[in-house]
Amino acid sequence: MANENTLTWADFEKVEMRVGTILKAEVFEKAKRPAYKLEIDFGQDIGIRKSSAQITQRYTPEDLIGKQIVAVINFPTKQIANFWSECLVLAAVGDNDGTTLLTPDKFVVNGLKIS
Repeated sequence: MANENTLTWADFEKVEMRVGTILKAEVFEKAKRPAYKLEIDFGQDIGIRKSSAQITQRYTPEDLIGKQIVAVINFPTKQIANFWSECLVLAAVGDNDGTTLLTPDKFVVNGLKIS
């Protein structure tokens, strides 16, 4: 049953979700809510993008290095305090243990498109 939030197939095709590997993670001191600054490698064609993620309840910076994640890479950049976020890392939110990153269950090549 359709509602005002129903996407068309054409809408969905505009969302560019890709797999990337976290290269760097550090505490984002100037964020209003606890967060990390991430550098994510999306492969040769896309390169390295930065993101801010509020995932501090479940992950330490050391946990994140080398972890593959899924992110939307075609949003405009967004300024968060003194930092420019270049992609949106996807996660499941709402449980008591914090936010859980969406990750591939097996290693894949960075930059692969989610469809």
